[in-house]
Amino acid sequence: MTIDLTTEQTAEQSVGLDDPTVPAHRLSQLEALESEGIHIIREVVAEFERPVLLFSGGKDSVVMLHLATKAFWPAPVPFPVLHVDTGHNFPEVLAYRDATAERLHLRLEVASVQDYLDDGRLRERADGTRNPLQTQPLLDAISGHKFDAVFGGGRRDEEKARAKERVFSLRDEFGQWDPRNQRPELWNLYNGKHRPGEHVRVFPLSNWTELDVWRYIARERIELPGLYYAHEREVFDRDGMLLAVGPYSSPRTDAEAASLRTEQVRYRTVGDMSCTGAVLSDATGVQDVITEVAATRITERGATRADDRISEAAMEDRKKEGYF
Repeated sequence: MTIDLTTEQTAEQSVGLDDPTVPAHRLSQLEALESEGIHIIREVVAEFERPVLLFSGGKDSVVMLHLATKAFWPAPVPFPVLHVDTGHNFPEVLAYRDATAERLHLRLEVASVQDYLDDGRLRERADGTRNPLQTQPLLDAISGHKFDAVFGGGRRDEEKARAKERVFSLRDEFGQWDPRNQRPELWNLYNGKHRPGEHVRVFPLSNWTELDVWRYIARERIELPGLYYAHEREVFDRDGMLLAVGPYSSPRTDAEAASLRTEQVRYRTVGDMSCTGAVLSDATGVQDVITEVAATRITERGATRADDRISEAAMEDRKKEGYF
């Protein structure tokens, strides 16, 4: 039997092809990551009673949902998806979220930050950024629906605090995370045991990098919201970032107003419009983005998320309180 090797596999398997002790087929890096992600998702469905997948329409949650569809195909995804809507999300992303949920016949649950602001359970921040306000609606949605496992698209390469977290991350009855109290995960064995009121956050993409995600998107021909590719947008300079002009922009200083211009940009990550920066880019297609990401030396969140710049431990502090 002849095995046709892809270009990616040929480089990895060229040494030892004639050696009978070497398997005829080795998984490529993307195949291994995909296999691991599908294994994690199936393990959760086998161990837990009420899992849910966080789905915002961002590229990582899109890839995670794609893995879930492959894990159970041709059956439908056997759990709902949850989005914590800040009220300041990009319209393109919300449209993509709704269209995807309809196409895959998903049960979409939405926890709205705006509802909490309207009834006084939360107060608007002085800087206008709502990303940190997502924690309480998220925890209430988890407890209200009695979700015991919550899939998130976090990756270890994104940020220092996320690099500390295991694939199965236990949260106490208050939704809090203790980085000093984590379970070993030897030989891909995951411990999902938890007491009533506790839940487990699960990260199937933990071992992926931004480049892995984009290479997988290219291989699987996954569609994304258009703002991930280069397009013209009105932006201004703030704290070394390019923020989009929009209905949720906080008041601009004179210097920021003077920097107002139209540029060709794209987004590496998607969050609250008021704190997510764009990057100058000519990458209009997937392969262009892969080339761009391969050459960069700055993490996507470090370059484009103002909410991570509050302090060295900003993300870890929020994760301890229940944030993803």
